Amino acid sequence: MTDDKDVLRDVWFGRIPTCFTLYQDEITEREAEPYYLLLPRVSYLTLVTDKVKKHFQKVMRQEDISEIWFEYEGTPLKWHYPIGLLFDLLASSSALPWNITVHFKSFPEKDLLHCPSKDAIEAHFMSCMKEADALKHKSQVINEMQKKDHKQLWMGLQNDRFDQFWAINRKLMEYPAEENGFRYIPFRIYQTTTERPFIQKLFRPVAADGQLHTLGDLLKEVCPSAVNPEDGEKKNQVMIHGIEPMLETPLQWLSEHLSYPDNFLHISIIPQPTD
Repeated sequence: MTDDKDVLRDVWFGRIPTCFTLYQDEITEREAEPYYLLLPRVSYLTLVTDKVKKHFQKVMRQEDISEIWFEYEGTPLKWHYPIGLLFDLLASSSALPWNITVHFKSFPEKDLLHCPSKDAIEAHFMSCMKEADALKHKSQVINEMQKKDHKQLWMGLQNDRFDQFWAINRKLMEYPAEENGFRYIPFRIYQTTTERPFIQKLFRPVAADGQLHTLGDLLKEVCPSAVNPEDGEKKNQVMIHGIEPMLETPLQWLSEHLSYPDNFLHISIIPQPTD
């Protein structure tokens, strides 16, 4: 893995200033003040919002509280998507802080998975990591790790410990020198303009002639409308972690440096904002 540690650090410590407001129809005993929080881009909403939950429960009666869920401008927020992905996909062109509405009733069964405990987040996270390593190394690296290594990855994410997480995660970012990259790149492409949750296909980081594939090559193959608009005018932004990487960037480098902790590149294709 090329050593651009500053990039890894910048990605890990990315934060989104957020204002949580209780939904107006929730029953409270006194007025609920908004709650402000810097959300870590690489984490999950249900993992980092215990303080938000406690803050609003203080003004509510126990019988009016059921499972917490979050919504932005009418869209329920999927807790199993990383926070940075949710923001890029739904709110990247809006002003900060990000305004999220908090609900304790009327859980949207059709739109969201239940999150009964932190164990559910851990199970989802580890399942993604295993899928990513199946693509990268035929699962060899993750299967050779001990249970305590898996736990260290999870605890590193849960407790926001960069060094603890990367001490183990760097093994998942290595590959044999003769191969120039992973077997396949773990990626998911998301668009708000389609019903399909995301696009995911097998894509190699290196072409048959030994050339490194770029982000542009990936998009041309799996989502050509994102990079080749019919009338030649740029209509979309391609975002990872709130930035627009150059389309010439090698996919292998992106996979090593801009993947989320679950080892996937989560790529948002969003309409170009109109001024």
